[in-house]
Amino acid sequence: MSDLARICVVTGGSVGIGFAVCKKFAAEGYQVVNLDIQAPQEACDGVTHLQCDVTSKAQVDSAIKSVSEQHGRLDALVSNAGIHVSATIEETDETLLDKVFAINVKGAYFAISAALPAMKAQKQGAIVLMSSDQALIGKRNSFAYNLSKSALASMAKTTALDYASYHIRANAVCPGTIETPLFHNAIDNYVASSGANKDDIVKDEAAQQPLGRLGTPEEVAELVYFLASDKAGFITGSLHSIDGGYTAQ
Repeated sequence: MSDLARICVVTGGSVGIGFAVCKKFAAEGYQVVNLDIQAPQEACDGVTHLQCDVTSKAQVDSAIKSVSEQHGRLDALVSNAGIHVSATIEETDETLLDKVFAINVKGAYFAISAALPAMKAQKQGAIVLMSSDQALIGKRNSFAYNLSKSALASMAKTTALDYASYHIRANAVCPGTIETPLFHNAIDNYVASSGANKDDIVKDEAAQQPLGRLGTPEEVAELVYFLASDKAGFITGSLHSIDGGYTAQ
């Protein structure tokens, strides 16, 4: 692949939506760098993995600076790294709240802050944050997660306004219920605590979506790629639902 190929950095690109995003950008000719604390679920042509803890500003700064210096450009940043927890406000102690915000919010803040110098210098760039339908609606038993995803939606809007003069666009994708390892982990935790049947829970989750099914990581990746592409050149500071119609109810 030519050194002139576009460069995309993805945080949390080893599994689920992040992995699908890496594959999509690579298939479209980008050189993709996946910053993730864990190794990818499988190798993918055009995707390089750099072990990186997104809760460490020093590690994120070093990784993104290295990418931009090596390639001489940074065209897209997809801030995807995140964790999910199920808990009410009373069940969320300060340690748990700090953990969620360290990964979901500060991880995005570190990545965007590190990417902006290169994007400002080249006077262009696209940033996509992985928010959630929970930036648009409330859900039970989801205090910290909901709070963190709302923060990412706000981050997309303020970043879009602050850096529009540099032709840097920032948007947030708001997935609903997507069948990922994160989804299955949440279901498994619920099953373990409740004794419910997992198949029944998964079927119920699908039935709650107006389209009658769960979303796929690949569908989310298509939206992320569009928002980072030149075809979305007049789209910035906006939130994009991909939830099978759930938040339209």
